[in-house]
Amino acid sequence: MYKGMNFSLWCDFIERDFLDKGFSDLLRNGTINGATSNPAIFKTAFSTSKAYEKSIEQSPKRHPKELYELLASQDIKIAAQKLLKNYANGDDGFISIEVDPNLSSNVEATIAEGVKLYNSIKMPNVMIKIPATKEGYEAMSALMAQGINVNATLIFSPQQAISCLKAFKEGTQAYLKHFTNTTPPQGVISIFVSRFDRLLDEKMAAANLPTGQIGIMNASKIYHIINDENLPNVRALFASTGVKGGDLRADYYVRELMFENTINTAPVGTIEAFIKENAQLKTPPSKQSIQSFFEVMAKANINIDNAYRDLLNDGLKAFEVAFGEILNTLNKNLEIFS
Repeated sequence: MYKGMNFSLWCDFIERDFLDKGFSDLLRNGTINGATSNPAIFKTAFSTSKAYEKSIEQSPKRHPKELYELLASQDIKIAAQKLLKNYANGDDGFISIEVDPNLSSNVEATIAEGVKLYNSIKMPNVMIKIPATKEGYEAMSALMAQGINVNATLIFSPQQAISCLKAFKEGTQAYLKHFTNTTPPQGVISIFVSRFDRLLDEKMAAANLPTGQIGIMNASKIYHIINDENLPNVRALFASTGVKGGDLRADYYVRELMFENTINTAPVGTIEAFIKENAQLKTPPSKQSIQSFFEVMAKANINIDNAYRDLLNDGLKAFEVAFGEILNTLNKNLEIFS
């Protein structure tokens, strides 16, 4: 956590060689105090890095999904061990691993896989990442009731955040009912940011409205909702903060969302840009100014509700595709080493 700021920066990238080198440097320098992963990140790692060849060749696992779980769990455990000092000192130290995105509509299967991943890694600072779907909310609550930290992902709409808060609250209460006077599991609500601007900035510009603002305003609206609920073991996490094209500075979304009691998870390049200059906490836009912003958007016939729906569907599909591509890549590698 940045000294005196109550702000955390997590690294949104996992890869075996990086964990041994760059990741350790970022930790040692106090630049980051946590990390996240998702199927798209592992897809890049497994398909481009030679660091996994020996593990694949020597693995007793011959089914692609079993092999994926083995390799991903190994990386997560390495990261968790490196982050354990932060965790022990109350300075975050969490690392997230996502359940199979193809299970997002199956409550029991999501719970079972979350428990399996958490138990196989055997580290207290692991978070199980679950997409914010109707079925996902039930799974989040069930995992928290068992004392498992949860990262609710693919949050685009305020209603998703409200449902996550309800699930976290119920799960925490169930946990504390059985384990009184203990520290409850931690939860983060991962609010996706930059995708709104990539989707709608062209329409904003055509309507003579400011660009690069929808993601910030929507994230700020959800931040207020989370803060107002005031759950001591739940925080807002801003995700999808890398800038892709346009005139925005590389660390734009990190700097603009440096609100008190928040986490920002960012790609390595964004982190490198961010640490070049000092940054200060920001005051979030007021609820009134946020409401006015979205009213102006609505008058320009820019439908934010459609964006919520489309971005969630696209996000779920992208993770499913990435997961499928991971399995295809690992299957080919298994054939090579068989």
